[in-house]
Amino acid sequence: MEFLYNLEDIDATARNVLDNLDCKTLILYGEMGVGKTTFISALLRAMDSTDEATSPTFSIVNEYHIPNDKVFHFDFYRIESVEEAFNFGIEDYLNSTHWIFIEWPDRVKELIPENAQAISITSIDNNKRSLKLTIENKSLTKNMAMTDTKI
Repeated sequence: MEFLYNLEDIDATARNVLDNLDCKTLILYGEMGVGKTTFISALLRAMDSTDEATSPTFSIVNEYHIPNDKVFHFDFYRIESVEEAFNFGIEDYLNSTHWIFIEWPDRVKELIPENAQAISITSIDNNKRSLKLTIENKSLTKNMAMTDTKI
């Protein structure tokens, strides 16, 4: 599923993405500075959180509160190995029933749950983004194929 959005419409896009999720684990792809953390902030607002997402590049994980649940936001940009993720207990987070948002998932790809949904964000210009939502499970061929949804 693809969403094209202007940055001023990011909240509506986040609500639409939430409506199309099949699981609580999201992995986010995109170049540095494309707006992954900004989109996570929009997701938090759509989930009725009063927390503002900040990049957990140095802390590795940030915790946010939403009504009746939590969101764990990981940024693995600075991680050197999967062993580092095990050292801070990644398996406990991944085995929880809470929301998991992961930036730079390619650094720990062997740990990503099979049913995770992927969000790929690309910049079209300074104010416009393309967001593609897919299912990561390699055994599934389901690729939600709705294109050019304009919000």
